[in-house]
Amino acid sequence: MHLELNGSEYKVSSGGLTIELLPKEFALLQFLYRNRGRTFSREQLLDKVWPMEYPVERTVDDHIYRLRKKLRQLGGIDIKTIRGFGYSLAIPGSLEGVAMNPATNDPELRNTMREVFMKFHVYGQGQSMLTLARQQDILGYELDPHYSMVVHFVQGDLDWLIHTDEVPLKDRLFYLNLFYFFIGEPGVKVEYAERLIKKKLLNEPEQLELEILTMLDLYTLAGQPEKALERLKRSYQVISEPGFENFVPVTVITELFIHLVAGAGDVELERMDEAASRILQDKPFLREIGGYKVVKGLWKLRRAQWAEGEKLIHEGLQVLEMSGFIPLRLYALYRTHHFCRMFLTGSALDRKYERLFTAELEACGLTRLEQSLEDLLLRLLEAP
Repeated sequence: MHLELNGSEYKVSSGGLTIELLPKEFALLQFLYRNRGRTFSREQLLDKVWPMEYPVERTVDDHIYRLRKKLRQLGGIDIKTIRGFGYSLAIPGSLEGVAMNPATNDPELRNTMREVFMKFHVYGQGQSMLTLARQQDILGYELDPHYSMVVHFVQGDLDWLIHTDEVPLKDRLFYLNLFYFFIGEPGVKVEYAERLIKKKLLNEPEQLELEILTMLDLYTLAGQPEKALERLKRSYQVISEPGFENFVPVTVITELFIHLVAGAGDVELERMDEAASRILQDKPFLREIGGYKVVKGLWKLRRAQWAEGEKLIHEGLQVLEMSGFIPLRLYALYRTHHFCRMFLTGSALDRKYERLFTAELEACGLTRLEQSLEDLLLRLLEAP
């Protein structure tokens, strides 16, 4: 008997049936399933499923009780109580004491899978990342904790990013702030981001990305493209160093967007457009291709080439949807919405992209979770 575990939705399926679990129920089942046939004490389960927490042993018993009731729907699965020791997951067809996926603890395989996830991340293949993450139990590997978090970000799972206790807050902070920048006025978010940078709350690589990349858009959409252009000088200094090659496409596309908002002429924009096109031929990253099409569409709108502009924006949003990176589609709509507010105020296009942006905010839960997110981030920022 085989179980299919969907970690993004906390669902388990078998034989055409699917049941939904609570996050800790899912984590407990996932651990037992990966080690089926082996027996674990309550203390061991607390250590593996509730790390860095301080629940009582009764917590394990309560979760086992609820899991048993839910798993009965699938039939044939039993969590055995081993008197005097703990619990063991028994599945028809499995051998007592034999781990079905011995490769799970292989460090070489773990490093290889991390590199695969890294490649998919670089190329913007969010759907590939999600597919691979859902096949952990079949393939017999354990997802790296960092990429487990990235998978939740790719899906736009803001609820998990705010409330999870599986990953330290500092490691989630950059992703939480990206969502936070999407809500409210860009000018207000610029002031917040400058305070965030000054306080150095982020991990070093993410702190750098905020300073050399994210701030470019914030300044631009806040109507301060001159500050973005000044900061862009440092961005190019950083990405010229070894190890930052993959930042080049997004930086070049962002430069095109800054100059577009700043009012650059078509000759200058065409020069930057040609450079971006050449770079994307060498580095065909889906996220950057989608973003490039959207920026080029905005350029067409500025030239009053309405049909062509809408077509390019639509194509860009389709590419981003195809990539599976929900926050980046939201990011593209964020750019488009505020660009239209600046240059096409009150027009039909302004209203159209405001509706699309608002719908995307609601779809990923930002409207519902805005206050929780803001309270969390401001409390952290204002702490001594």
